[in-house]
Amino acid sequence: MRGTTEAASCALGRASKSAEQVALVRDIFGNPFRPVTFSPSWRTSTPVALAAQMYESRDFGAMPILADALQDAGCDNADVLGHCRGDSPHVRGCWVVDLVLGKE
Repeated sequence: MRGTTEAASCALGRASKSAEQVALVRDIFGNPFRPVTFSPSWRTSTPVALAAQMYESRDFGAMPILADALQDAGCDNADVLGHCRGDSPHVRGCWVVDLVLGKE
């Protein structure tokens, strides 16, 4: 019985790790089936400063604030705003932060 429990635990661990990896890939590349056109007019001083601070510090806790700043700058793209406000992990290379910083 113990072997079955260990195998199930390992399988769950692998599934969890795979889900984490998928979330990170989505954070970096976004959805390839829904490309985003990022307007340069959304690159006002506030979103750029927030994105630069997050990029340098590698602390992405301000992503919801970035969404608000982008919205204030005129961004109405649901994919961009949803990504910033979502629960997914964010890392250096996040597609929204890179777009704000012009690292396209």
